Amino acid sequence: MNLEQLRRAGVSDRRTRRLCGPGGPWRRLHPGVVLLRNTTPTRQNLLHAAIVRYGSKVVITGADALRAHGVKCPAVGEIELLVPDFCRVTARSGIRATRTSRMPDPVLVDGLPFAPPARAALDLARAESDPARIRQLLTLPLYWGLCDRQQLLAELEAGPQRGSSAVRKVLRRLDEGPIRAHGLATRVLDAALLPPPAWDVTICDRRGRRIGEADAWWDEIGLAWQYRCGPGTGGGFSHLALAATGIVLVRCTVHQLRKVPRDVAKELVQAYGDAARTPRPRVRTLPLPSIGGAA
Repeated sequence: MNLEQLRRAGVSDRRTRRLCGPGGPWRRLHPGVVLLRNTTPTRQNLLHAAIVRYGSKVVITGADALRAHGVKCPAVGEIELLVPDFCRVTARSGIRATRTSRMPDPVLVDGLPFAPPARAALDLARAESDPARIRQLLTLPLYWGLCDRQQLLAELEAGPQRGSSAVRKVLRRLDEGPIRAHGLATRVLDAALLPPPAWDVTICDRRGRRIGEADAWWDEIGLAWQYRCGPGTGGGFSHLALAATGIVLVRCTVHQLRKVPRDVAKELVQAYGDAARTPRPRVRTLPLPSIGGAA
């Protein structure tokens, strides 16, 4: 709450100072911004305080914006704000305010203005120099189905070119297909409430001879899931070889993950029960190189 709101409520500046003093019930977060309790502020408290301090024209970007869009990623350290370039800003501890001529149209979540997913991810990535870290950040909105690679490229081209070469290089090489498929599959599993599987494994017989691959595998019961089935995905008739070993196998397409996730989740739950009631097949597995991108 700001001082003007407190004045309208009948609380004088003097009383506010006393209530925010040592041992008082309130806490001052910024000049003119007060938390009406003397406890450690939550991240949400800090976001609201930043908007109160800098005004309604600013937009929250970076990790906080991605979290607001539903991405599971940590938001610690400084709050990143985008500020119109015609505004003067004063640096404050815990806040990094960047003036820009390209203010995004904010997305309101719980009354707070956040940058769209592509802009938020790129604002994070531009601050990094490690290609692996840049790739991880760029995969987040793809993994959670919030935008596609073309939207990231368009946002990158529209922004400042200086300091973006590393991001550009990583983005041009990024294969979004497996990343988005893995994200969709993860959300299906969230709905199915099944134990977490091992991802991307090669299934072999006891002698180590390859039988086939599984996108997800529940080793304790011998349940395999292939969710990248369809023309052009490869694999041949390996699913027949897997089924011949006694493995319970669920197959679907990325299109089904996107359009009928509840049906896929229901099939997985039924298959899990079937696999749990049958002897585990005599197979072992080897991990494949991870292509999930943002597990």
